[in-house]
Amino acid sequence: MTQITSQEITGEIVAEHGLSPEEYERVLHAMGREPNLTELGIFSVMWSEHCSYKSSRIHLKKLPTTGPQVICGPGENAGVVDIGPDENGRPQAAIFKMESHNHPSYIEPYQGAATGVGGILRDVFTMGARPIANMNALRFGRPDHPKMRHLIAGVVHGIGGYGNCVGVPTVGGETNFHPAYDGNILVNAMTVGVAPADKIFYSAAAGIGNPVVYVGSKTGRDGIHGATMASADFGEDSDEKRPTVQVGDPFTEKLLIEACLELMASDAIVAIQDMGAAGLTSSSVEMASKGGVGIELVMDDVPQRETGMTPYEMMLSESQERMLMVLKPGREGEAEAIFRKWELDFAVIGHVTDTQHMVLKWKGEIVADIPLAPLADEAPLYDRPSVPTPKPAPLADEPESADLAADLLTLMASPDIASRRWIWEQYDHMVGADTIQRPGGDAAVVRVHGTQKGLAMTTDCTPRYCFADPVEGGKQAVAEAWRNLTAVGATPLAITNCLNFANPQRPEIMGQIVGCLEGMADACRALDFPIVSGNVSLYNESKATGGGSAILPTPAIGGLGLLANWSKSCTIAFKGAGDIVLAIGERGGDLGQSIWLREVHGREEGPPPHVDLAAERRTGDFIRDQIAKGAITACHDVSDGGLAVTLAEMALASGLGVLVNEPQPFGVAGSFFGEDQGLYVVTVCDTCLADFMAAAHAADVPADPLGRVIKDRLIFELDEGDWTVSLADLRAAHEGFFLALMGEDAALA
Repeated sequence: MTQITSQEITGEIVAEHGLSPEEYERVLHAMGREPNLTELGIFSVMWSEHCSYKSSRIHLKKLPTTGPQVICGPGENAGVVDIGPDENGRPQAAIFKMESHNHPSYIEPYQGAATGVGGILRDVFTMGARPIANMNALRFGRPDHPKMRHLIAGVVHGIGGYGNCVGVPTVGGETNFHPAYDGNILVNAMTVGVAPADKIFYSAAAGIGNPVVYVGSKTGRDGIHGATMASADFGEDSDEKRPTVQVGDPFTEKLLIEACLELMASDAIVAIQDMGAAGLTSSSVEMASKGGVGIELVMDDVPQRETGMTPYEMMLSESQERMLMVLKPGREGEAEAIFRKWELDFAVIGHVTDTQHMVLKWKGEIVADIPLAPLADEAPLYDRPSVPTPKPAPLADEPESADLAADLLTLMASPDIASRRWIWEQYDHMVGADTIQRPGGDAAVVRVHGTQKGLAMTTDCTPRYCFADPVEGGKQAVAEAWRNLTAVGATPLAITNCLNFANPQRPEIMGQIVGCLEGMADACRALDFPIVSGNVSLYNESKATGGGSAILPTPAIGGLGLLANWSKSCTIAFKGAGDIVLAIGERGGDLGQSIWLREVHGREEGPPPHVDLAAERRTGDFIRDQIAKGAITACHDVSDGGLAVTLAEMALASGLGVLVNEPQPFGVAGSFFGEDQGLYVVTVCDTCLADFMAAAHAADVPADPLGRVIKDRLIFELDEGDWTVSLADLRAAHEGFFLALMGEDAALA
């Protein structure tokens, strides 16, 4: 075998590739000899946390992943769920997934975020779906951190720059701020697509001798070691890692989508895989290992945009907009014609073998020969020590609100609740002309083109809850996604997730991972809301901020739901003066971990609000039933900021106000700023109230009248006092945060 380099594989080189001494011993055992540098690089990326999930696989198996609606669960490029027939009776499927691009986005925010969008788009159209919507979940540090404005601007512009150009609407998402993200922001991207259910494409290679084909852009040196970099925490040298960040081209991605979908309309493709993390290495290893076959690649034939590239560089490059396919024999010419028409590279670079090895040839010599099993199914698997997070003590004292109006304005202007308009106005959320509900509501709704169906989608997680109580926080993240889909009238189908945590080698962090997954699994089972795809992103912490700053545990949830008729979706906006406003669901008035407690009193204390999954299910089923019957005219779930913020958001969305004059059970603070779970605010017409209350009683769902819709202000006439907030003051507070933070960037948006 030709050695690409005469460089000896030293312990230092092994460490630079992210392998422990014990893992290198496993490499030696698997190979039966010392690897060369290319082989070491391949083991390095395939055994990275990002590709192998070696610290989380054992716990991910506890999650529910099946259901009558599930066509394909975890293990493929994306999850697939049944959404019923199209207008011609042909079965349709929704294909969706969420993934992280955290480390690259901190190092180079524009390209990191942009290529995150490009990568998740490829995961979805690889399976035969036309992407119809993008979403995102973003976490930033302190707004006044010296680097944060640069990071926010770069990430938002990167998401918009890629998504807008590729022609897929960005229809929603979420953004949080907390000092724990100062040195390690999170950028999670989600894509939803639609495909014929009988025309789904998978990644398992098959057919000994079948050609292996490379399509898309040429391979360069960008992104080398990206997967390894994403599997380690940040040190002081994070800026030096810029070469590991890929560079995206959305216009090429658009061509790639169209070319792939055109070829998919034929029967030429046996298997297909995008080149994501670890590039050509992961795509070829995954295709061959899933198919139980071998693969031989001729590196000389890989399209290259830089001179003098070595097999090591080609295999580890994460250049964007590339795909790997196995074609049926004799179909190469047909496929090449399609990709040449779309001005994309096309090359036959190898073939399927029966060896169950990956063999690489270069300049007529074998330069790598690796058994596939150790790279994939037999990759390291760790059951790391974990320490459960101690349950937080109840609040020693619950402060009261002395001025409801002032506190409400404070919350509406706070970073976690302020309007995200500056963000989403930079995204084209209407391209394709199928967006029914734009950003700003509980869930986005996108019409399934040519049908009456609508797909509702949301991203959700409350990291401060997960930090205080991982089990309860994991439950809440799933339940909130279920609730947001319910609030627009959609039947929740399934979820994807992006599990963002710090260093799993720290037992307290591993305890957060185990706890959150336990809570997520409980909620998924109780709500019949299976997990069909996802991503794990670990080592999200930074030594650069001083002392090893770990992010809050952030298991971001992407939820998908189905509306049989998109025109019957419900929105958060009040519809008419005189409508009756009610709180639907169990109320507890808990202030632990609330935004109000943090923003008004400077305290991050207490247990998060409890999630009663049986009550959640009962209330949500009732809400959807009443929306379907037309009884509910507006609906909004209660979350950050409690009932007062929910009412304020409904008022701002409509230009109408509300008079609240009913007795409240938990005082001013508990009743209006407690973040009760499983709770909705709805409006019904005056003449419908009696029938609605009877239906709620029959469903065993609490319905608490609050007041009625009025014109242009919020009025609270309570036993504890009277407060009034004008919509003008409310809007000024709500819209001011990003305008002040982003300065010239805000003016340009």
